[in-house]
Amino acid sequence: MAELTAIASQIRRDIVRMVHGASSGHPGGSLGCTDFLTALYFKVMKHNPDFNMDAVNEDVFFLSNGHISPLFYSTLARSGYFDVKELASFRKLNTRLQGHPATHEHLPGVRIASGSLGQGMSVAIGAALTKKLNKDSHLVFSLHGDGELNEGQIWEAVLFAAHHKVDNLISTIDWNGQQIDGPTDKVMSLGDLKAKFDAFGWTTLEMRGNDMDDVVAVLEKAKTLTGQGKPIAIMMHTSMGKGIDFMEGTHEWHGIAPNDEQLAKALAQLPETLGDY
Repeated sequence: MAELTAIASQIRRDIVRMVHGASSGHPGGSLGCTDFLTALYFKVMKHNPDFNMDAVNEDVFFLSNGHISPLFYSTLARSGYFDVKELASFRKLNTRLQGHPATHEHLPGVRIASGSLGQGMSVAIGAALTKKLNKDSHLVFSLHGDGELNEGQIWEAVLFAAHHKVDNLISTIDWNGQQIDGPTDKVMSLGDLKAKFDAFGWTTLEMRGNDMDDVVAVLEKAKTLTGQGKPIAIMMHTSMGKGIDFMEGTHEWHGIAPNDEQLAKALAQLPETLGDY
């Protein structure tokens, strides 16, 4: 796992540099989910950087909590979808790297616009059903924020997926307990998410989302549980802002950029492993 951990460190460097360069963006959730997306794109998922929107004969990923776009863009660039140097254009005028992923920019790797929360589950289900109709045995993965589960559309989709036995879908919830306005327990308590998904008819797993060994192990286990009549949900416990001590565990870094001094302090905690853009 040392190679994956090294890649994750570089992606975290990209995240804070991108947000600092644009003076805006969402570092907290991006940093918390870095280990997950690194494992998915560099180890677990069978995907092709020679991007095809239809994703025929490959696994496909949908980012539902689109505000963590710095993580998504860095992961795509570092895994070969587009030139790493383009990360410097994040949130700049006329860039393909919008603050939230957008399809009209034709950025390789982006299949849906995900600025509006709550829609990614429905899209992922549609893609999973399409693969079934096309007799494509590959899988669909999706990622969601726990605060995003305040959206009612998510739960309609959760019901639909269980009823229609969408068993080629693996959806992961970033259960960090934080959202833009504060702790999720204070904004709108989510209760026991695992019990909720169990009750809705999904197969559920839990994951230590900032432990690379556990991330890979749980994702690989989830793959073995597909094809058994139930969609798979992973409750991923992470720390918002993971990897940078002054950002960890607080909603305050959900959507603000570090200043010059804070950037330097953050980068000092993150080894440069693949070369900065």
